[in-house]
Amino acid sequence: MRTTTDARSPRLPLPGDRRIQVEILIVLGLSLGLSAVYSLVAIANRLTREVPLGDQTATLNPSRSDRPVFDLIYQLLGIIADLMPVALVMFLLWSSARPHLGRLGIDGTRPWRDTRDGIGLALLVGIPGLALYLGGRALGLTVTVVPTALDEHWWTVPVLLLSAARAGIVEEVIVVGYLFARLRDLRWGPWTIILTSALLRATYHLYQGFGAFVGNFAMGLLFGWLYTRYGRLLPLVIAHTLIDAAVFVGYAWAAGAFPGLLAPMPLPTPTPTP
Repeated sequence: MRTTTDARSPRLPLPGDRRIQVEILIVLGLSLGLSAVYSLVAIANRLTREVPLGDQTATLNPSRSDRPVFDLIYQLLGIIADLMPVALVMFLLWSSARPHLGRLGIDGTRPWRDTRDGIGLALLVGIPGLALYLGGRALGLTVTVVPTALDEHWWTVPVLLLSAARAGIVEEVIVVGYLFARLRDLRWGPWTIILTSALLRATYHLYQGFGAFVGNFAMGLLFGWLYTRYGRLLPLVIAHTLIDAAVFVGYAWAAGAFPGLLAPMPLPTPTPTP
């Protein structure tokens, strides 16, 4: 076992390289790594259909039941289940040589500045991201992404906001915070880590088409560079959450206001849940 010394913590053992490598595979296999594999299979399935890629649709927040109360329960259970890998990686990092989340840039020391930076980053990424999506649709390289197919209930908007927060937390904590920390433990170089993280982010969005792959790779490069430079994860989580919240909640209005650019709201089709 390797050891490390930190002025703020006692001398504690670091897990060996092989153990870290296995840990990374397990964490990714339980979360976004498995999503990347599913995404590769999905894009292969899409490309081998007779329907052109640009005429296909991906729905991000489908209904889970035709009974509203059970739809709500299934939605909340899905969000909780997706957050479990985040709890796992925070526990793993908390148990390592620096037992505090300050290692990830989540320490509560500058909440207003982190919030300001997150809002600014959301604007910086969101507008070009929308343009890239529309360009991909025009070129037939991106599927029509329908952010929600939920019926209108009193809980619809809160659930969509929770879903946006889930995406921001899961993706940024795992693909940036955790992965950067562990790959640094393996002594990887900064740009190797940034490129690896960006490639993972792009791959688990590939089911939406090649435009989404390029856009998320660029976003991954930017987020990775910012995290390497400033060491703050919270602005990335806030930016990602705000972007998804705007898309999820604002889609119904935007689809009605700009029918030529966006697909109309589909009728909800409940997904069977065991």
